[in-house]
Amino acid sequence: MVNAKGFISSNFTKTFFTIFMPFFLIISLVYLVRISSLTSQIQITFTELFQLYSYSVPDIIFYTLPISFIAALTNVLLKLSQSNELIALYALGLKATKVLRSLLLLGLLFSILLAAISFLAMPLSKQLYKEFKSSKKADAKLHIVAGKLGQKFGDYYIYVKENKEDKFEDVVIYNRTKQNEEQFFSSREGVVNKVDGITSLQLGDGYGYTFSDKKLQQSKYQSLEVYDNKKKKIFKFNDILQYWGQAKTNKKRLHRMLFFGFVSLIPLLSVYLIAAFSMINPRYQEGHSFMIILLTSVGLYFVASSLEKWGKFSYLFIAVISVYLLGRWLFYKRVSKYF
Repeated sequence: MVNAKGFISSNFTKTFFTIFMPFFLIISLVYLVRISSLTSQIQITFTELFQLYSYSVPDIIFYTLPISFIAALTNVLLKLSQSNELIALYALGLKATKVLRSLLLLGLLFSILLAAISFLAMPLSKQLYKEFKSSKKADAKLHIVAGKLGQKFGDYYIYVKENKEDKFEDVVIYNRTKQNEEQFFSSREGVVNKVDGITSLQLGDGYGYTFSDKKLQQSKYQSLEVYDNKKKKIFKFNDILQYWGQAKTNKKRLHRMLFFGFVSLIPLLSVYLIAAFSMINPRYQEGHSFMIILLTSVGLYFVASSLEKWGKFSYLFIAVISVYLLGRWLFYKRVSKYF
């Protein structure tokens, strides 16, 4: 019995990592592209890029692991069935339910891992990601691209013709202070200053215009300092209890909790469902691995998505019990009744 468990677990482990690693690498590339797009907003180094990526690793694992488990379990059971190795185990006196015990244990371990990732690691990593972006935006030097329209500095729209060695040349600033009053500044040069956390734009040698429906004012200046007066958002970091405690008043957080809870249970709930269609007699039945993986994944994630939109804790309980009982019934009807 012990050898049979080890044999099945060994086959599953090899297949799982063969499937999981390509999924993980592909989704990692997607996250890296998304993170690299932040360079249009803030300046980050290569090391900081991978620091942000490390905050995304729990998300990547959480979304790739259930699919990888379903695919690996389907392929292993079909392979063992088609090579008659499961039939040999049945001939040795092992019931199908006993053969499946080692995979149920693996499903339980995977579900515990997913629960730890979703309820502990992901809230922390998401907050660290947001905190990094918030602090970087507050501390980073203003990133103005020469020749680009629509860029903002505080409440001002700014256009820079050239950017040479941290100095701007031919700077134009526009601001609409009131409904019928507008400001326009034009300078030969400008530079960004930051003192005690306050960012300003120092303009030199230029003209300023203020115009409304009734009058137009012009001024010439040698030096003019424009401040970024926008209030900075202060990021508040919550511990795990505070984070999930918000589910009492925040429906979005509650629905996210239900989604995480059901997805975490997918490895355990999927074992009987997959086994019902993958533990076959190759002489009389055909294996359709792609259809089994597709239908199982779509069905389970449909339930998870429904819980995220309309769920309650009672719905989660009903969904888990229903999927479990459906899997047990199908497994009995198709497999354990005969083996």
